[in-house]
Amino acid sequence: MKHPEVILVNESDEAIGAMEKMEAHEKGLLHRAFSVFIVNDAGEVLIQQRALDKYHSGGLWTNTCCSHPYPGETTLDAAHRRLMEEMGFDCPLQEIFSFMYKNVFDNGLTEHEFDHVFVGTYNGPIAANTSEVNSYKYMPASEILALMEAEPESFTVWFHRALPMVLQHLNTTIGEVKA
Repeated sequence: MKHPEVILVNESDEAIGAMEKMEAHEKGLLHRAFSVFIVNDAGEVLIQQRALDKYHSGGLWTNTCCSHPYPGETTLDAAHRRLMEEMGFDCPLQEIFSFMYKNVFDNGLTEHEFDHVFVGTYNGPIAANTSEVNSYKYMPASEILALMEAEPESFTVWFHRALPMVLQHLNTTIGEVKA
């Protein structure tokens, strides 16, 4: 199966080319990505457990959804597309920051991403795609942070890096997220 292409970027997030997704991960090349964090009116964060057979980080807990924009697609449009594809809903999103990270996985793949982080508020029904999502739940930030400390290996690498920045950006107090 041919995977879609990702947008290769430099450290200023300027597009410098495109490459098939798995090849970019095999070579560890910097590419554009995004992470979506959804909160509800109760201040809880919607997290998902990735499908067990994902090409990396299968079965780990992470943010609401994440992926890569296609060449010619804006990052915001891609975030809306994946939110619908993975979680079965869409809502207004706002980009709050971006960051770069690199991580080599045990299977030889490398995530080297310029990650754009979006937040949104949603309280409606969820129709998660079971080929992408094993499980999901809303949790107070304080409970997520406690679980991440107790079981760090249960969460994705990028979630460990992004969640504290998201909570700081949203001017949170432990247990409450004010979007």
